[in-house]
This record gives sequence, structure tokens and C-alpha cells, in this order.
Amino acid sequence: MNIAEHKKQNNIVEYIIHMYQTEDLIRVFDMDIENISQYVIKHIPQGDATKEELIAWYQVILNKMKEEGIEKSGHLSETQKIVKNLNSIKNQLLSSDKEFEKIYSTAAPSIQEFITMSEGKINDEIQICINGVYGLLLARINGKKVPEDVQPALDQFGNVLSYLSYKYKQQNFLNDN
Repeated sequence: MNIAEHKKQNNIVEYIIHMYQTEDLIRVFDMDIENISQYVIKHIPQGDATKEELIAWYQVILNKMKEEGIEKSGHLSETQKIVKNLNSIKNQLLSSDKEFEKIYSTAAPSIQEFITMSEGKINDEIQICINGVYGLLLARINGKKVPEDVQPALDQFGNVLSYLSYKYKQQNFLNDN
């Protein structure tokens, strides 16, 4: 099982962020599997069989990106379908789960602020939370500091996403049994 499948089974939000990273990585290497193989996979401390599986996996993702016309920007439709599913779970929980209501109500003002800052580009509350957490990851990777006044909002987004990820896993476990 590759890392993406492991994340998909265990923490759906980590999976979404992993897929966003994968899409960005593929774009950085100009949608060229040879470059990805040479500059990324070659340096992973795994055996040849695992590396071949990774190359094949990246090729599948790359092909899907081309099919969907997201070579320059955007996200795979199957990943975005999961985001929409998380949004549906959020809506269900808001009317049935007091603990989630509390977590969400703490984050709601920041979510609305970030939606406003997106100037109409993003209206999905869960997408805003994911983008915020993904932006934090990118900032850390690039050695940049996150402004102190933004960090509490990102922590709140993380709390919302963690709870949703937990509930998503619970629902999928119940559906599988």
C-alpha cells in the first residue's frame, strides 16, 4: 500500500493535502514523469520495486491531471469530491453533534474572514480550512513564518478538519462492515 492509500484509509484530510502536494510536485516538474523519477523517486530510500510502484502511481495521477485539464492549476475531481463529502458531513454534524458544533463555532468567524479574503474565489468552508492548513504546510516547507495573528485561525481550521476526518473514517468503517 502506498502512502496515499494509507492516508486515505487513516486520515482523509492528510490524504487531500498529500494529493494537493502531489499535484504541485507534478507541476513543478512540468508534468514530466522522467524528471519526477530522476529528481524525486530516485532519492527515496526504498527498493526498486517500491520505486517502480511510485513511478506508476505518479504516472496515473499525471494522466488524470492531463485528462481533467489541470496541468497549470486546480485539483483532481476525485479529491474535490471528498472535500464536498466532508462539507456534507460538516452540515450533518452541525445539527446533530454538540462537540462539533462547539469546535465549528469557534472556527466560524475565521472561516468567514478567509472566505471574504478569497474575494469570491472560494465559498466552500471546508475548502477554506484545507487551503489554510495546506498554506501553513507550504510556508513551513519554504522556511517562512506564519503571521502570529493568522496562526489561531489555522489551529481552529485544523481542529475542524481533524474532527471531520475522524467522523469520515468512522462513517467509512461503518459502511465497510
